[in-house]
Amino acid sequence: MTDVSTLFTPFRVKGLTLKNRITMTPLYLGYASPDGTVNPLLLDHYREMAASGASLIVVENAAVEEIGSGSPFTLRADGDRFLAGLSELAKTIHGEGALAFLQLNHTGRYAFAPERVAPSPIGSYMGTSREMSEEDIERAIASFASAARRVREAGFDGVEVHGGTGYLIVQFLSARTNQRSDAYGGPLENRMRFPLRVVEAVLEAVGPDFPVGYRFLADEWLPEGLHPQETKVLAGELQKRGVAYLSVMAGTYDSFFLPEYLNEDKKEGYMVHFAHEIKETAARTPVIAAGRIQTPETAGRILEENRADLVGLARVLFADPLWPKKAEGIVREPIVACEPSCSLCMARVATGKPAFCSQWEKARRKRFLERIGEKQEVT
Repeated sequence: MTDVSTLFTPFRVKGLTLKNRITMTPLYLGYASPDGTVNPLLLDHYREMAASGASLIVVENAAVEEIGSGSPFTLRADGDRFLAGLSELAKTIHGEGALAFLQLNHTGRYAFAPERVAPSPIGSYMGTSREMSEEDIERAIASFASAARRVREAGFDGVEVHGGTGYLIVQFLSARTNQRSDAYGGPLENRMRFPLRVVEAVLEAVGPDFPVGYRFLADEWLPEGLHPQETKVLAGELQKRGVAYLSVMAGTYDSFFLPEYLNEDKKEGYMVHFAHEIKETAARTPVIAAGRIQTPETAGRILEENRADLVGLARVLFADPLWPKKAEGIVREPIVACEPSCSLCMARVATGKPAFCSQWEKARRKRFLERIGEKQEVT
């Protein structure tokens, strides 16, 4: 039987002490206000996540530019007017005894905007984007840095750069979406230039004592896309620059709905092997493994086998916010599992509706729908 006690040992990340090895990885739920500000629905959600017993809560992506926001209900950090709400969010998480990071993002060709920008004019379900000029590139890098300063000013414990899910940073990194012939395109060295400049700018903006994590795409899960032979090179470069951790994932919006990905997504721990591969390359940098880690036994085994340093829960924690306390034995009830065959949360955010979980008790689902003013028969 796997010993899960390792899950509840402290761990150091860039001067911070995590009380255990359980983190919440970012999960977009569409809870922000239409102007990208923090509201009571979002605060209540993160209060519950922080009260779960997880050591670190990484808040879902906040846009660094309005042109890079993924939806009207995405958090924003591109102006000082968002500071008060972000500060309240950090205090709410801290009030429940967890550390708080905020993830920063630019969605590039996936942006919800009249005009989208990307490294190259490659189409997406949002339409074809305009190729970024050098001025656009410099502005985006500066926007990441400015947003990171706001994250620190708002009282968060650290910031995470979103280099996953096929967003702008990945669009530069992948030869599939980067067809430029200048200093930002062509060989891997050039395609890494934008991601590395973003990280360097963020590190400089927040100073050496403020942790900067990185949401790391190990594989695009597409035959012609990024694979570990290239992404491991980036991992090594990020380690040289002193990122606080690499939170490893795989897949993008171009692969998430393919049969091969959907089949794997149903399996417990389906992305852990990617985390292990990256950990072998960047051995001095803490690695977070994610991907439907349903049971404490699986989580304990990942740590026991040294496949990662920390485990990240997203949908699993959304389905059962008491998962960490149940794993530790503080709450003696069975864990409510995230249903592998269900995609309700993703289906709702894809249609612009706030997400809820099909595994919640009926009364909770009813209260949630009433709160957001949605009339629906709850079964």
